[in-house]
Amino acid sequence: MSATLAKIIDALGGALHGSPDLAIQRLAPLQSAGPADLSFLSNPKYASQLQTTQAACVIVAPALAEAALQRGACIVTDEPYLYFARLTQWWRKQHGLGYPPGVHASAVVHAEAHIHPSAHIGPLCVVEHGARIGAGTVLTSRVTVGERCVVGERCIVHSGVVIGADGFGFAPDKSRSGAWEKIEQLGAVRIGNDVEIGANTCIDRGALDDTVIEDGVKLDNLVQIGHNVHIGAHTAIAGCVGIAGSATIGRHCTVGGGAGILGHLTIADHVHISSVSTVTRSINQPGHYTGMFPIDDNASWEKNAASLKQLHKLRERVRAMEKHIELIAQKKNGPP
Repeated sequence: MSATLAKIIDALGGALHGSPDLAIQRLAPLQSAGPADLSFLSNPKYASQLQTTQAACVIVAPALAEAALQRGACIVTDEPYLYFARLTQWWRKQHGLGYPPGVHASAVVHAEAHIHPSAHIGPLCVVEHGARIGAGTVLTSRVTVGERCVVGERCIVHSGVVIGADGFGFAPDKSRSGAWEKIEQLGAVRIGNDVEIGANTCIDRGALDDTVIEDGVKLDNLVQIGHNVHIGAHTAIAGCVGIAGSATIGRHCTVGGGAGILGHLTIADHVHISSVSTVTRSINQPGHYTGMFPIDDNASWEKNAASLKQLHKLRERVRAMEKHIELIAQKKNGPP
């Protein structure tokens, strides 16, 4: 389970400063790396760790090359974090940690589902009638893909994911004291290429049209995607986010963990939403948006919350005072 720096450079490029014959046993963080490990530094604020790390070699940007050379071998590249990401992929393949194509014996695949021969269907997965799984896609274990749902190429779907459960749709029946009447969910889920979906995430099928996840989207664990949601390409959504039905999220967005997005809203491209924010209106311009009440000791929080409730009344009082002052000024400075 090792590789020389020469082999890594041949595969991924970069400028090596040090012995190409140096053998790397594992990839490790700077603070815990040992003398046979390869690490990386992408954030300059952690540059001091270069002086204390025991790593055999460190991946750094050109601006940190001199500091890295003072302690030993380094690989210099313009984007160390991206280089490290590609290195992890290469390392996994080199050490036989990939997913072989085929369907596990314990998986249940409907006779009229279509599974590409290069896809991997793991233990206890269920692929229902009319579903399609694209080339190179991996369903790890206990993944459910509902009827007529489509998963594109080179996707990774982690354990416990449910794609294509019914969306949450019910109509109240006044003749039965407001009992709920189920709205059958007749759409499906369409997932593009190169999408990764974290463990126990649920993506509901559409009510009439499909729920759509475009190419390159990354979803963390425990994300809830409601029916008829549309998520644009290369958007990344962290854990425990809930997106209500018929919301549309643009391309290249990020949503922090624990955030919530109400239904039927539209989020523009390149919008970044902070963790634990609640989005209650559409966002039409790119930017970074936050909607949360900062944590505090409980007594202070209660006082601030009470004050917050009075803001509307205070605003009206300030407006009345401004109008009164304006009238006084007009009388004082009026025409002779």
